[in-house]
Amino acid sequence: MENKGKFYLTTAIAYASRKPHIGNIYEIIMSDAIARFKRQQGYDVFFCTGTDEHGQKIENLANEKGITPKAYVDEVAGQIKGLWDLMDISYDHFIRTTDDYHEKVVAKMFRRFYEQGDIYKNEYEGWYCVPCESFFTETQLKEGKCPDCGRDVTKTKEEAYFFKMSKYADALIKHIEETPGFIEPESRKKEMLNNFLYAGLQDLCVSRTSFKWGIPVDFDDKHVIYVWLDALTNYITALGYDIDGKSEKYNKYWPADVHIIGKDIVRFHTIYWPIFLMALGEPLPKKIFGHPWLLFGNDKMSKSKGNVMYADELSELFGVDGVRHYVLSEMPYAQDGNITYENLIKRFNTDLANNLGNLVSRTLAMTAKYFEGVIPAPTCPGEFDDELKAAAAKAIDDHFKNMESYHIADAVEDVFTLLRRANKYIDETTPWTLAKSEENRERLGTVLYNLLETIRIAAILLVPFMPKTAEKIFAGLGTEVTDYESAKTFGGLVSGVKTGEAQVLFARIDEAKFIADMEAKQAEAEKAAKAKERPEDVEELIDFDAFTAVEMRSAQIIAAEPIKKAKKLLKLQVDLGYEQRQVVSGIAKYYKPEELIGKKIILVANLKPVTLCGVESNGMILASGEEEVRVVFLDDATPLGERIR
Repeated sequence: MENKGKFYLTTAIAYASRKPHIGNIYEIIMSDAIARFKRQQGYDVFFCTGTDEHGQKIENLANEKGITPKAYVDEVAGQIKGLWDLMDISYDHFIRTTDDYHEKVVAKMFRRFYEQGDIYKNEYEGWYCVPCESFFTETQLKEGKCPDCGRDVTKTKEEAYFFKMSKYADALIKHIEETPGFIEPESRKKEMLNNFLYAGLQDLCVSRTSFKWGIPVDFDDKHVIYVWLDALTNYITALGYDIDGKSEKYNKYWPADVHIIGKDIVRFHTIYWPIFLMALGEPLPKKIFGHPWLLFGNDKMSKSKGNVMYADELSELFGVDGVRHYVLSEMPYAQDGNITYENLIKRFNTDLANNLGNLVSRTLAMTAKYFEGVIPAPTCPGEFDDELKAAAAKAIDDHFKNMESYHIADAVEDVFTLLRRANKYIDETTPWTLAKSEENRERLGTVLYNLLETIRIAAILLVPFMPKTAEKIFAGLGTEVTDYESAKTFGGLVSGVKTGEAQVLFARIDEAKFIADMEAKQAEAEKAAKAKERPEDVEELIDFDAFTAVEMRSAQIIAAEPIKKAKKLLKLQVDLGYEQRQVVSGIAKYYKPEELIGKKIILVANLKPVTLCGVESNGMILASGEEEVRVVFLDDATPLGERIR
């Protein structure tokens, strides 16, 4: 394969505060699809991802758990890396901002910026959003809350170092205006220019003194380096960049061909990051692509809203490739996508079970049935063949253009348009009818060859999206002709080769049963969560003397009978060893009298007598629950009259 040069791709590094939900994971799956596509083209790809591990929020979360921040991020970073591996992400490097090499270089950068006059010390006073690790002015707030995430902000005043953004603003504006495709989609570019740059760029706070979990400023140990200067520089430290010298890897791969990021952090990547690079005298990335969000229905996913889905849990239900396919198919180029279980099932059944899985299964089954599993030669062209071949050529061309421009959902649709055309080709040629006559055998062989070849081409185009499924299809076809260039020529399959057995790639999901099972699981989870909640009837704390004032003793039920006109009550005779008593208890609904005789129970023995439904009660037996009452029974060996403490 021809080497087309290098291609350096990055994702935003995931914040190591919590396990990422499916909305967070769209970005890594999209980036993986691009990386795999570029490798198919013959590019030397370096795909970098990782975790952002410093900041006040992480320090707070670690304190809540009673562990060190490093222990906290080690656990979460492990979860994130595990999720990336589960989702079949083909990254080349996983950086953590707690890596020694990264921390050392960031400290050097800070010192250099300070020494060349880009950083100065002052006092910051303004509004701070802990989850976003961002400062805002009064005018930037939306209804008094963070303009990015909508959460509460806190008034903050502290000594800090600031970066002179204004020093580089004009140069950045010129670069953005004169570099087509530097910021995409185009709407993000206009937003950055109009809302931030043209309006006048404020200097950026780049250190903090109110917490300690960060990279220390080596010449002023009261300060730690603020998260954005720390986090953004991972894109070059991961390549071995150092103030004291650049690595061979850095010289090979930088500048980045594309930074894939969420639309909520476009400002940091298209304004602050390029300015940091300008101050270092380094080239700017070629492209920064701000993708939209994956919403739950029409809402942003949030634990507080109870609408969070996780990739590992979805993978158990739909398979890894099923999840990859859905998120890549449902995210438009510039508008937010959405995810619901109903939509997941619909797309799974339509695209994967029907259009793809059924096509592959029945084509291989017919090849096995009519040609003993051997790929026939296409010796008898006929009606509809050229249309199928044209559809394959168009799919390849459209797929390439859409992948190059990051219209990923459109590129996925190109493949499934071809698969639908192949299914239509089956209906048009009716191979089962051709099989009835020996004189149509050559035509039947040609039809099946065309179908098998179309499936091969589709599988090549599916590699970036569903790599494991593509591997299964290639194995089923018995082919090793799977390179991207071969897809451009219809006829890559070799006749006479034995195919593999037909298998079910994706089993159709019964939507009604699936939703019912999900609702049952959710109800169980809610019940379990409710059981862990503090009950509403919890009493105020009492001292030890109050507790010891309650006299509880072991006793045995020696007689039990219902009370007339009181369906809930039973009249019990209990033996304390030193005396016998009569007790009335509201357990008639849950226990038959004969079930209780001989049982040993706990009796509150020093209650004042009361009369219930005309029957005197001298004590109370211990039981739990309201909707379902359960009496506390003692071991048969417990002596009567023993004090319970």
